[in-house]
Amino acid sequence: MMGPRPVLVLSQNVKRESGRKVQTGNITAAKTIADIIRTCLGPRAMMKMLLDPMGGIVMTNDGNAILREIQVQHPAAKSMIEISRTQDEEVGDGTTSVIILAGEMLSVAEHFLEQQMHPTVIIGAYRKALDDMISILKKIGTPVDVNNKEMMLKIIKSAINTKAINRWSDLACSIALDAVKTVEFEENGRKEIDIKKYAKVEKIPGGFSEDSCVLRGIMVNKDVTHPRMRRLIKNPRIVLLDCSLEYKKGESQTDIEITREEDFARILQMEEEYIQQICEDLMRVKPDLVITEKGISDLAQHYLMRANITAIRRVRKTDNNRIARACGARIVSRTDELREEDVGTGARLFEVKKIGDEYFAFITDCKDPKACTIVLRGASKEILAEVERNLQDAMQVCRNVLMDPQLVPGGGATEMAVAHALTEKSKGMTGVEQWPYRAVAQALEVIPRTLIQNCGASTIRVLTSLRAKHAQEGSQTWGVNGESGALVDMKELGIWEPLAVKLQTYKTAVETAVLLLRIDDIVSGHKKKGDDQSKQPAAAPEAAQE
Repeated sequence: MMGPRPVLVLSQNVKRESGRKVQTGNITAAKTIADIIRTCLGPRAMMKMLLDPMGGIVMTNDGNAILREIQVQHPAAKSMIEISRTQDEEVGDGTTSVIILAGEMLSVAEHFLEQQMHPTVIIGAYRKALDDMISILKKIGTPVDVNNKEMMLKIIKSAINTKAINRWSDLACSIALDAVKTVEFEENGRKEIDIKKYAKVEKIPGGFSEDSCVLRGIMVNKDVTHPRMRRLIKNPRIVLLDCSLEYKKGESQTDIEITREEDFARILQMEEEYIQQICEDLMRVKPDLVITEKGISDLAQHYLMRANITAIRRVRKTDNNRIARACGARIVSRTDELREEDVGTGARLFEVKKIGDEYFAFITDCKDPKACTIVLRGASKEILAEVERNLQDAMQVCRNVLMDPQLVPGGGATEMAVAHALTEKSKGMTGVEQWPYRAVAQALEVIPRTLIQNCGASTIRVLTSLRAKHAQEGSQTWGVNGESGALVDMKELGIWEPLAVKLQTYKTAVETAVLLLRIDDIVSGHKKKGDDQSKQPAAAPEAAQE
């Protein structure tokens, strides 16, 4: 009699890994991702150069930008990349720290898994540690006066110092602060700072980086539609439309049968009259400048030019919204509905300038703009792209502080203070949980350690003396000077970070570590390429018979 035959449950080409192998695999993947961007932390950060599949080059030290370009296979590595994106969308800064921290949290857990400790015990300890971390952070946080310009510039500067633009940090800080203050909008006691929508960064290659500025208004990459229209208007009356100044075509195909010759002339005349009617509607409110999102026909241009009205066509919807916010106009969908209050009179100057070989329309010197354009100049596209990314980070930091005016010291000081508090707390704990709990404190030290490594100082010596420093009372603000690797008081150096960024970093890092520790089985069903091709020809005749 034959032995029992093996029972096949999963289909044959499904790969399944389970148990310890998966956990170590996940941890290794997370550590690898963390190692990729470990050198991108701190003021002495190195940059990475990435070639995307299209052959474009990305040069950056922004954690999120690097990981966005990397293609990875491992599912755990993918979720690591995802968290840096979350961090970027939520608070805009700390994308590198969050990956390094999450990698380290998993790395310290590996030791416990080898000792056969159950993942849920480790997870429980991590969760408990996270709650304590959040409460410690809130204790360390100091409130900040948002209207104190010097302090605000200091905060933004400590965010910019780790980036490529720290050479022009003063300029970049004031640009970021101006832009965020401009788009700050308060309504019924609710603050709204929408950087993405209303602070547009326009990159123009050429010139010097020092020429970059925040415009008190909007710049659009467009020229006037007719060469004889005015290119400089003081105190313009602006009308914004999102309808076209052309003869409307029928929605579907329309055929007109003409029996008499005069009818054809009549049809042409109707088109002209329609356009003339639109232009008269416009002229009724006496604008100087008409901006539309759609097209303007030649005839309409002619009428507008005769009335001494400048027109700009095919402006993006987002730009149109910004212009509306800046000069106080309303976007109108039909010309016959135009009223006096729809006209924007907030701008004091409209001019078209030629920069390089392109024309740009500037609507500037607005009275109380709630939207702005940041003009960046620089040597090459790569540099401009990097400067833009860095500015986005700076503006996000500024926004975070305005939304939640609480600060914690930077330079690894916060991590050391939290780690010290956790270690002290773990001494009063009993049971197995105290070890993973203490390991979290150990994992936090990775930030100061990486800072020391990146500027080439002796890691062990500096870290030990930093630990000793934090053991003393009242020295919570001591951290590592990322330039020289020496111990300094962050209060004196003036390096601060928004509390919101730190909270988000810790929460995201611990949550990810917990998530990846929970996984003990990976089933990946791959279709074999050969199967697909062999099935397709067979299916074709059946389809033909139907």
